[in-house]
Amino acid sequence: MSICIGCQWHLRPADVEADSTAITVERYDRPEVLFLTTGDFAALQQLKTGYPTQTRMLIEDVLNLGRVDDADINTRFLLFFQDSTLQALMADVEREFVSLDDVSRQLTEAFDRLRTMLPDVEAPVIYSQVGSLDQSIIVGDGQLGISLDKYLGSDYPLYLKYGYSEQQRQMMTRRYIAPDCVGFFLLSLYPPSGDTLNMNHMARIQYVVNRAMNDRVFTHEGIAYVENFMKQHKNMTVEQLLRLDSEQ
Repeated sequence: MSICIGCQWHLRPADVEADSTAITVERYDRPEVLFLTTGDFAALQQLKTGYPTQTRMLIEDVLNLGRVDDADINTRFLLFFQDSTLQALMADVEREFVSLDDVSRQLTEAFDRLRTMLPDVEAPVIYSQVGSLDQSIIVGDGQLGISLDKYLGSDYPLYLKYGYSEQQRQMMTRRYIAPDCVGFFLLSLYPPSGDTLNMNHMARIQYVVNRAMNDRVFTHEGIAYVENFMKQHKNMTVEQLLRLDSEQ
């Protein structure tokens, strides 16, 4: 299984067509928070039976608590979130994200535009969760998880307390949820050729994200270079652009 986990981008940062497939962000965070704040067994059963892949990815890949089939994993999962900071974090997430309808709409429109550029791309199942301030987006097994705790606003006190830079905090807002989803999804499909994400490849990914979002979400010199490059190579497809890194 290939997992792509996104923490931060490290650069500065239409109408739905009739034949589009609407994306609705699944609220995995709701039974998750219910279990982690009350120990409700029914909520745990919903996590395990209704969201088995999401639960495995959260426990094994995001929180690194062990294997989802370990005998005591439910207890470890529950105890991990008994920390007062994480309890407050979950309460703030539930208060801030009462609805994700706007994010679902943005994602529907973005993936519609993305399919015009990359016709073979199929949108993943997208769901929301609460992590522990580690990762923002996790992609794998046709699933994409949004850690809402990483999008509580640039002035959120815990971000200041734990030393996130101003540049990082500017991107830890609701505005960046949909662009990050598209960006890290593309990164999972078109990874860099080496072990590290180089700036040129990231700029190409973010250029496509801007087009999918129909907005200049990311603006920096790398984006300007890619825009100029595409003007000079009018016959180049987005697919070819995203594969440049693997061909060099």
